[in-house]
Amino acid sequence: MRFVYDYNDYNDHNERILVSSQSWTVVDAKAKFSEMIERAMSEGPQTITRNGRTAAVVVGAEEWQRKTTRVGNLAEFFAGSPLRESGLKIRRLKQRPRKINL
Repeated sequence: MRFVYDYNDYNDHNERILVSSQSWTVVDAKAKFSEMIERAMSEGPQTITRNGRTAAVVVGAEEWQRKTTRVGNLAEFFAGSPLRESGLKIRRLKQRPRKINL
């Protein structure tokens, strides 16, 4: 078993937590598939390796749903940006787009 830092995504509000991760070879994952699923649900992501390199990660359905559920929309994301009140000014070029000959 190894421990990895999970920097989480936008949906997790950028919290940093410690997650345990069991590493399985493809052969072991096939032989103990039910156990691997149980551990994914109770202990966290389970890494499957092939030839010593990470090939796949199995996660429980609840975690997958939490990670893939969209929170808010793009307008809300930009409205909540810390740059909103920064006074940043972006100037647009007044030139017309250049012509491209095909």
